[in-house]
Amino acid sequence: MVAGVSSQLLESLTLGRIATAVVVFTISSFIVDFTWKPRYTESLPRVGCGGSLLGTLKNWFYFVTRYNSWVAEGYEKYTKHDRAFVVPAAPSRPQEIVVPRSQTAWMLELPDRVLSTKEAHRDVLHNDYQFFGVDDQFPIGTIHKHLARNIIGLIPGVQEEVHGAIDAAFGKDTENWKPLNLWEAWLGIVPRVTNRIIVGAPLCRNQEFLNSQVAFADDVVRNSILLDMFPRIFQPFVAPFLVLPNWWHWRKSYLHAKPVLEQRLHDMTRKASGTDPAYHDWQPPEDMVTWLIRQAQTDGLDCELDVEMLSKRVLPVEFAAIHTTVITGFNLLLDLLASDPSLDVLETIREETSRVFAEESGSWTKQGLARLHRTDSAIKESMRFSHFSRALTHRKVVARAGVTNTAEGWHAPYGASLMLDMAGTHRDPAIYEDPDVYDAWRFSRKREAYYEERPAEKNKGDAEEAMRVKRLGMVTTSAEYLPFSHGRHACPGRFFVAHELKMVLAYLLQNYELKPLPEKPKAMWLGSNIIPPVQAKIEVRRRKGTV
Repeated sequence: MVAGVSSQLLESLTLGRIATAVVVFTISSFIVDFTWKPRYTESLPRVGCGGSLLGTLKNWFYFVTRYNSWVAEGYEKYTKHDRAFVVPAAPSRPQEIVVPRSQTAWMLELPDRVLSTKEAHRDVLHNDYQFFGVDDQFPIGTIHKHLARNIIGLIPGVQEEVHGAIDAAFGKDTENWKPLNLWEAWLGIVPRVTNRIIVGAPLCRNQEFLNSQVAFADDVVRNSILLDMFPRIFQPFVAPFLVLPNWWHWRKSYLHAKPVLEQRLHDMTRKASGTDPAYHDWQPPEDMVTWLIRQAQTDGLDCELDVEMLSKRVLPVEFAAIHTTVITGFNLLLDLLASDPSLDVLETIREETSRVFAEESGSWTKQGLARLHRTDSAIKESMRFSHFSRALTHRKVVARAGVTNTAEGWHAPYGASLMLDMAGTHRDPAIYEDPDVYDAWRFSRKREAYYEERPAEKNKGDAEEAMRVKRLGMVTTSAEYLPFSHGRHACPGRFFVAHELKMVLAYLLQNYELKPLPEKPKAMWLGSNIIPPVQAKIEVRRRKGTV
């Protein structure tokens, strides 16, 4: 009897019926997902195909190709008139409320128990799957407490890695021009330099370790895009398979890092005990591993004092530092090389960095890097001009009662998503003159004029103007400048990134010739993100007379 029933069932499972069942289940899942998402008041204007079920299905279909134009349309129609609007999102995510610039303070000053950065990031990156359930709050808090106070002591080691990494990536041939894949070159520089302050030397030079960290970062980017396309009801089934490469690449990096982590944990535990005379004068190297252990010891978090946990804690830091800095440096060089050759942008930066480097006796200091006003401006302008995402500032409503906007009166329910439009802001002619032009000295002109008109000895009593000029630097965030986000959750690593990029640009231009590009290679929008032209090549040659 049972065999007969089984036989009939198997016979009924034709290919057509299986395909039909999959399609029905998929559509049903999207419909269920639609009913779970927060609903917004009708008073909020919308872009895209509307908020109905049919409109939502259309939005999902067109999201990858039309998202950027939707937000750009909303910026012109609503943001410029101080109005919020709703923009479609990827299938797994709720539609987002784009908050106008005039309401930035309202959005960013609300407490985390109302609008959460952490939960917004978890949704965007699917942290529970991609980072094995280990969130980024402990490492972020650790960076806030330890990076700034140690940054002066970190500069010599970073300089060493910058020089070594660039020499390895660009070569030392002074006779022949060398074609170079620019994306690969930056992947050869940033992971090594960044890991000098994460895991220290010599592990930061272990190429297999670095390759695994880069591959993990690539996994996160790819899987974030893919998981966004699945309804949430699907994700528990597909995510474990999609993130298998994450686990594999983490495991490979862990095997290289394990001896270093074990030794550091052993040494710092003996040091903290105060009972071993051999460790009385010993001091651990200042890097992220040390800071995580030190902070866990201070807070009494024994669960953090585990080698495997330490290796997972650095994953979000590795991802953020590698992914964003590589894209930023890549865009920076493209912007510089595609600039009008008559402006002598490269030569100007070469002169400034060479002069200040000589004044600092051949070793960078925090003060010396701070005097690179034009170099700072060129980097900041590239970050304004060549954004790699439509928005980097997101918040999720976590208050059960939702939140009501004080300026317009609209209500965002629990689970709603809010964002600031970075790309629209950075290309707004009301904020930046000629916003669609890369102007390397956009932010340094006022600084230079200020210091020329007011020599240091005459600046006393002009504190307000001095502070305004100081805010023109690349690490200062504002409602008009959002690459590092803004407010209390602005990127805590931006000070290191500023030093890193300045040192890279200084060494590169002092020691290499680079051929200009006739035009900047085109990037491509994919949903809310830009896919850089990773096949772009440049030609370089070592400058004669350099070591």
